[in-house]
Amino acid sequence: MNHPPLNELLSKVDCRYTLVIEVARRARQLVDHARPLVETASNKPVTIAVQEIMEGKISCDRSVEGAK
Repeated sequence: MNHPPLNELLSKVDCRYTLVIEVARRARQLVDHARPLVETASNKPVTIAVQEIMEGKISCDRSVEGAK
């Protein structure tokens, strides 16, 4: 895999927590047979999810709910 620098990935999201959650969420979708949004030689769901975020195919927006 071409490992993208963490700084480049973090520029796509608001924080590391959001990045981890979105990669995990998308990887689960791929495991459940969702179609990949990027062409890649890898068949690993986490690798594909990271690549999709790097290419801007997935937006990572965290909603704030229930904070009082």
